[in-house]
Amino acid sequence: MQIKRDRYLNKLIAQQNNGMIKIISGIRRCGKSYLLEVLFTSHLLANGVNSDHIINIRLDELDDAKYRDPFVCNDFVKSKIQDKEQYYLMIDEVQLMDRFVEVLNGFLRIPNLDVYVTGSNSKFLSSDIVTEFRGRGSEIRVYPLSFAEFYSAVGGDWNLAWNQYYMYGGMPQVLNFKSDIEKRQYLKNLVKETYLKDIIERNKIKNVSELEELLNILASNIGGLTNTKKLADTFNSIKHLGISIPTVKQYIDYFMDAFIISKAMRYDIKGRKYINTPVKYYFADMGLRNAQLDFRQQEENHIMENVLYNELNICGYQVDVGNVTVSQKVKDNTYTKANLEVDFVANMGDKRCYVQSALNVNTAEKLVQEERSLIGINDSFRKIIVVRDDIISYQTNNGTTIMSLKDFLLNSDSILV
Repeated sequence: MQIKRDRYLNKLIAQQNNGMIKIISGIRRCGKSYLLEVLFTSHLLANGVNSDHIINIRLDELDDAKYRDPFVCNDFVKSKIQDKEQYYLMIDEVQLMDRFVEVLNGFLRIPNLDVYVTGSNSKFLSSDIVTEFRGRGSEIRVYPLSFAEFYSAVGGDWNLAWNQYYMYGGMPQVLNFKSDIEKRQYLKNLVKETYLKDIIERNKIKNVSELEELLNILASNIGGLTNTKKLADTFNSIKHLGISIPTVKQYIDYFMDAFIISKAMRYDIKGRKYINTPVKYYFADMGLRNAQLDFRQQEENHIMENVLYNELNICGYQVDVGNVTVSQKVKDNTYTKANLEVDFVANMGDKRCYVQSALNVNTAEKLVQEERSLIGINDSFRKIIVVRDDIISYQTNNGTTIMSLKDFLLNSDSILV
């Protein structure tokens, strides 16, 4: 089964032969290798590049483990360049190579070599991109399948597809399994044997049960405002063991470095400033989140909010949690200030939209509740309430767009229109 990933493929094509290192980052098993070795390679071959001018090195495979030695890799790549035609180098999981920044900078000096690498650790890659490549590296972030990508592969009834997606997520390999048992086992193994094992080994963690329990707490609380102290208190009340706030922060950083979770900061819309705490954490993939909880907690409203957050990120938005202060009348006809939340403030350049997630707004009271924070925002940017119900989009008297989840997920590129 070939899955179209045109969003990322077009970015690679646009940056082809631009003299920079293309760094494809993202959580392991999300399809980075497939993007390079199947989709982009097919593009190159279809446009006249000879196969012997495409050099593939897979550092996470035993056959290519020798190329983790920077000197061996450097000599091998140079030996493959036999003429002045354009060559394309693709190195998978480049962070497994010692001194990889020096090696890649050396490759940049070869005029007929175009370099593409993948990596699965954000801190390890991002710091090196900024400090070492000095403007000669560009990062393309790859995510698990969006719902549109997932649906293009499975087709059929939309509701059935959505149920599968919010249960098992968008890790590409899941599509190759037929039974629910196979999907669940694959995802549980992926969390434990790939992501957690990587974190444990890389950071030499001894208290593995603490790490796993913290991930459980984060998975149970997706979309909930929290901070490291609250997480430490929750952990201690569940396990009856002490875990320090610095340890909680460090473990969260490990999860974020591995792209398992990401953090959404709170943004004071009227004050135009960030609020440092509390914050929200979301999972990169719902299948991984559900697997961590052994598929026990299936609250569609929270899962839908997480999926919308991921969708906005996939589309290239900077996504924050909005906070807006409004005046409200109390019983004695006086007014008081109230802080209301907007699920997401999505920015792209000078464009912005506000997105609220709701299962439905099928009563006047529910619409007032969901729209209240949006109408408290005094600007002209688009305001959207995404509902689970399959409806035709419409505008309220206050100018808020009510949009179905189906339309949002299948046409999310147009939400700023």
